[in-house]
Amino acid sequence: MRRRDFLGVLGGAAAWPLAVRAQQADGMRRIGVLLPANASDMKFQIQVQAFEQELKKFGWMIGRNVQIETRWATANDAEIRRNAAELVATKPDVILAHGSSTVGPMQQATQTIPIVFPVAGDPVAAGFVESLARPGGNITGFSTFEYSIGAKWLELLKQIAPRLTQAAVLQQPGLPAVLGQFGAIQSAAPSLGVEVKPINVHDAASIESGVATFARGANGGMIVTGGALPQRHRDLIIELAARHKLPTVYFERSFVSAGGLVSYGANETDQYRLAAGYVDRILRGEKPADLPVQAPTKYELVVNLKTAKTLGLTIPQTVLAIADEVIE
Repeated sequence: MRRRDFLGVLGGAAAWPLAVRAQQADGMRRIGVLLPANASDMKFQIQVQAFEQELKKFGWMIGRNVQIETRWATANDAEIRRNAAELVATKPDVILAHGSSTVGPMQQATQTIPIVFPVAGDPVAAGFVESLARPGGNITGFSTFEYSIGAKWLELLKQIAPRLTQAAVLQQPGLPAVLGQFGAIQSAAPSLGVEVKPINVHDAASIESGVATFARGANGGMIVTGGALPQRHRDLIIELAARHKLPTVYFERSFVSAGGLVSYGANETDQYRLAAGYVDRILRGEKPADLPVQAPTKYELVVNLKTAKTLGLTIPQTVLAIADEVIE
């Protein structure tokens, strides 16, 4: 997924807005980072580190010619809005914002400071960009999936648990990508002989009660779709899947690293590296409106064999053969 040719450096100081050039009289550029997580979240720590390391490859050295202001806003909506406003007040040259839960508040806080998202579900439906090819405003970045991936999640779940007859879809309602993901899952369900049931969650209590209610049925499994809320309650969801013996497919690898069964999705750490390329281009004078939103060119499959054994499942060789990583 390294597209450095595409992310080549273009533009120059002549394209910079006057206000930006005035701000950089000291030669120091400023990057704001807004994350929907706690500072102790290892997944996000790794991603931020990857972003900073990639910036160095473009010649941006922290403390020498660039400063980075990172805000760990948690997944609380009020905290995200507050941190977004405070970050804008520092007048950075560009802001990196993770996912719809942070990009939305950033968009409300500024329509002028460039915003790059390394991760977003459906940026067009969310109103962040006019189109993928021509974002048109001050926001651009990298989407995490196409809706068709929902069908793949269900197919994978059925491969792993052939006796599956019902699948819960744990989702965070209100996100623009949720309807598309669920629609793709529903479309694939009849041919696989699976009944699909949504579990709309708002907090830890609704996650626990929703999963417990669904687990009363037989031959069930679960799909966890993308969103800040499922990510925030990752450990709880993994624990519930284990407690109720539910084979579960997750949208992102950090769930499997933490003990989940299987994930299929984009490598978010790699997307942070790609986002560094867009930040570099913006710092050198290009406009977000001219940088197309990019979809993943590759999805990765991660399998946890230890969890499979605990659930009494044998992962088919056909799945293991195409897995990008197998945790034993």
